[in-house]
Amino acid sequence: MKAQPRPLGFLRSLSWSTPILALGMALTIAFCAVPDSLAGQHADAVMPAHHPDVGTDNSVFGANFQLAGRWAPYKARELVHSTSVSPRWIGGTDRFWYQWEDSDGRFFRIVDPARGTKREIFDRDRIAAELTRIMRDPFDAKHLPITSFSFIDDNTIQFTLTGTQDVEVEEEEEEEVEEEQEQEEEQSRPPRPRTEKEKFHFEYDVQTQTLRRLEDYEEPRSHPGWASVSPDSSMVVYTKQCNLYMMGWDAYLEIVEARHKKTGEKADSAEMKIEVEETQLTEDGERDYCYGSSGAGRGRTVDQWDEQWKKRQSAGVIWSHDSHYFAMTRRDMREVKDLWVVHVAGNERPKLETYKYAMAGDSAVDQTELLVYDTEAREMRKIEDEGWQDQSMGIWSDPTPYGDRYAARSGEDNEPRVRRWWSPNTELYFYRASRDLHRIDIMRADPATGEVEVLVEERLNTYQEQQQPRRMANGDFVWWSERDGWAHLYLYDADGNLKARLTEGPWHVDGVLDIDETRGLVFFRANNREEGEDPYYFHTYRVGLDGSGLTLLNPGDHNHMSSMSESARYFVDNYSRVNTVPASTLFDANGRRVLDLEEADFSALEAAGYQYPEPYMVKAADGITDIHGVMYKPFDFDPAKKYPIVAYVYPGPQTESVAKSWSGSPYEVGLAQMGFIVITIGNRGGHPDRSKWYHNYSYGNLRDYGLADKKAGIEQLADRHSFIDVNRVGIYGHSGGGFMSTAAMLVYPDFFKAAVSSSGNHDNSVYNRWWSETHHGVKEETDDEGNVTFEYDIDKNQEVAGNLKGNLLLTTGDVDNNVHHAGTFRVAEALIRANKRFDFFVFPGQRHGYGNMGNYWFWLRAEYFAQHLLADDRKAVDIMELNNEQEKSGGR
Repeated sequence: MKAQPRPLGFLRSLSWSTPILALGMALTIAFCAVPDSLAGQHADAVMPAHHPDVGTDNSVFGANFQLAGRWAPYKARELVHSTSVSPRWIGGTDRFWYQWEDSDGRFFRIVDPARGTKREIFDRDRIAAELTRIMRDPFDAKHLPITSFSFIDDNTIQFTLTGTQDVEVEEEEEEEVEEEQEQEEEQSRPPRPRTEKEKFHFEYDVQTQTLRRLEDYEEPRSHPGWASVSPDSSMVVYTKQCNLYMMGWDAYLEIVEARHKKTGEKADSAEMKIEVEETQLTEDGERDYCYGSSGAGRGRTVDQWDEQWKKRQSAGVIWSHDSHYFAMTRRDMREVKDLWVVHVAGNERPKLETYKYAMAGDSAVDQTELLVYDTEAREMRKIEDEGWQDQSMGIWSDPTPYGDRYAARSGEDNEPRVRRWWSPNTELYFYRASRDLHRIDIMRADPATGEVEVLVEERLNTYQEQQQPRRMANGDFVWWSERDGWAHLYLYDADGNLKARLTEGPWHVDGVLDIDETRGLVFFRANNREEGEDPYYFHTYRVGLDGSGLTLLNPGDHNHMSSMSESARYFVDNYSRVNTVPASTLFDANGRRVLDLEEADFSALEAAGYQYPEPYMVKAADGITDIHGVMYKPFDFDPAKKYPIVAYVYPGPQTESVAKSWSGSPYEVGLAQMGFIVITIGNRGGHPDRSKWYHNYSYGNLRDYGLADKKAGIEQLADRHSFIDVNRVGIYGHSGGGFMSTAAMLVYPDFFKAAVSSSGNHDNSVYNRWWSETHHGVKEETDDEGNVTFEYDIDKNQEVAGNLKGNLLLTTGDVDNNVHHAGTFRVAEALIRANKRFDFFVFPGQRHGYGNMGNYWFWLRAEYFAQHLLADDRKAVDIMELNNEQEKSGGR
């Protein structure tokens, strides 16, 4: 017999004060029907109850909280060590080092590709003994305290470790005390020496494996993040109180010296105490119309704004190679409307955070200006670009050199990072894009005259993606475009003339990895080209600059993620599938396997009973398009049982959130152990890494476009597998997935029986303009007088709230400044007005991702599905799995 609703006055069932252990308080508003059984006394023992939706006897079983507790995300992570090699390229060489961890501890290894060798950097037993002798703290080979280090030349590294003993340190000058009484009290107190844990500085010779302590170590001076240093190191540009300032190198070094050996607020305080000569370059900067990024629409409380206003900030400038000019974009957000969140937790009084937030269809949106400053003439020039209303612009800069550059030796200063613009001459290259992204142009400007010209035009009737082109020494550049319905590469000269099409066909180029100009080769990552593979699996390819000689460099039916050396002669390839052990291999640029580097150690994982998930393919609702997904079964899986199926969804269009490499997928794995078949599944319109048709299937239908494919895929899986109960279907997701999971309950209310929807953008008219207008579309209208307006219209979840039949839990963070909780509240209001019962949960003090309440969130979601798909209601106030974990971890 179905449980009868109890009166809403039954406050215990509404859980107004459910504790979140050490994580704070959460407000729960339950609009669901409350069974009589919930009014009983709390107990941990749970008896599975019969539910009308539960079919035959083999589908009647309770949730396995014990198994789920063993495989909760925070537990499963403890069983996994390193799964990929992240090469740290040394200097300008092809050598690299990396850190690797397995059940035998942490290792540091160095690889010489030219020799095909890999060896340990440290003799672990030897260095453990040396460190124990010097630091007088015990270490062994499996538990070395070293976590990172820096190469200071080809063969020497330095690192710093912290001991357990306190030592006295030199007192820093304190702030001046203004009040005479305070001064007298300070003088009367006996001096108290300041102490900190002793630091040990070491230098290690990689060849001889000898370690020595640096007794007279002097920490290299570092550069503050606000400093935009010119290439000739004569000028430093920054913003202060929203205006541009400049100082000379000598003045800047005074600040570097003042900040030396300090961090955070102490470094900032020391910097602000000294007076240096600086030149104010602009006077018209103001909040929300700043030079640089110091105040452009950022969310801050009043005291946060006041504090930041006093400090120097990064101007984000990009320099010409000869230091004659620097360029920047300036955003005018003064007319953009404000949005707010209130910080109710963690403060004596609630604090208001205000930020600029343009919503879809707004007439007042941020305006971008492109500025160039002539350092010799001391003149700022605005690049007048008569493009499109509300257009966006961006400057292209030289790629930042990657790899582990040699660090400074003891007593030396680190080199400042310098951002140079794309062209080595004075020409400035940038892009402009229309508000609807139907039009994107590559542009070139003369900073001396301000003249601009269009080099390459891209046009499409839906939105377009763009990547920064890769420039070569002769001025030619490789451009990525989707102009024929697939993402491919094109070679242009410096004036925008097409020289060659480099790739073509029904497959997708993800991006350029590197260019070997000497050999005339482009290296790139691509997918959907190899027959018989998942179309999302990446591989590394090369092609000639004339479009000839296309070559696959790392074959194998896995997803391959590669990192190339700066010389483009070698690359490290990390590869796996969701159902294979990750491995890493070193290849050369011809595709020759040089060295097998590592294979992940899954011994602890497998010993604990881990089972790999299963990739699958179904057809979309059109019966034609292939849709890919992954299935996660409980580790005590019984094929004779009938399991509810729960889909974790994200609609895209940026990604479908379907794993391709092994990543552990701890949330899906943990939930499956409760007694569910958990799946991830794609949908047309969900991912950019297929055809443009597939990617843009969602255009103009952002609420409903993926739902039919999800439903069709689940039905096919149920037909294929007798252990799936298609009458008990759950769905959950976060952000766009929160939007989609609620929409599923409202558009297909007879199919989806329970949903947990977190922080969803349920009403995209109150979500951020860029995402909503880009992926749904905005209509540009021009009247007879040439005035341009933009119209935006989209289906919203609250419009179909009256269709709800199943069980829906909505959650949000109360200070989410990404997907504002207004969308969630609007759905709640519509459900109330439609006289629907549902559940609503607020995470206090949390942004979009729920931060340190993630573990609580995992169990809240798991228990909700257990209640509504397994008829397994927990009655205890405490979440015992979290209590037990906190006891084991000492209350953390």
